[in-house]
Amino acid sequence: MTETLTAHHQSPTAGASDVVTRFFGAYRDHDVEAMVALCAETASLEYVPFELWGRQRVLRGAGTVATVGKPLWVGLIQAFPDLSNTVRSVTADGHGNVAAEVVIGGTQARPWGTIGNQGRSFSEPHAFVFHVTDGLIDHIAAYWDGAGIARQLGHLEVD
Repeated sequence: MTETLTAHHQSPTAGASDVVTRFFGAYRDHDVEAMVALCAETASLEYVPFELWGRQRVLRGAGTVATVGKPLWVGLIQAFPDLSNTVRSVTADGHGNVAAEVVIGGTQARPWGTIGNQGRSFSEPHAFVFHVTDGLIDHIAAYWDGAGIARQLGHLEVD
């Protein structure tokens, strides 16, 4: 997408792309509060392949940014203190829809869900689909190969 923007005009496409780009910049900086601040108060989140089994409950990656996203991002950063992302592409339409291809990776320093810490690293492409309204993200959906990440981290259990 090539667009010329003046100081007085920013297209809806460029504005939505900019919000998403800033979101991943905050993620790289491990600034979860800034990530959340770029989202509407009721922003929904769907991390489709995400599921953590605990003793008495199952945590799935569906809910709101405040109730699921924020604790998930904090936990990931704690488990992978060098967690980073590389944005390969960001594509937006004129209706607030933004798709991003992002490689996320890091070295495990603490257990993450059922994956014990073996000090191994992962690097896995993710597909994100955002919706941005009035300069705030109001929906995030993400897709990745969870089995690929588990394999890279040495977690080979089937169930």
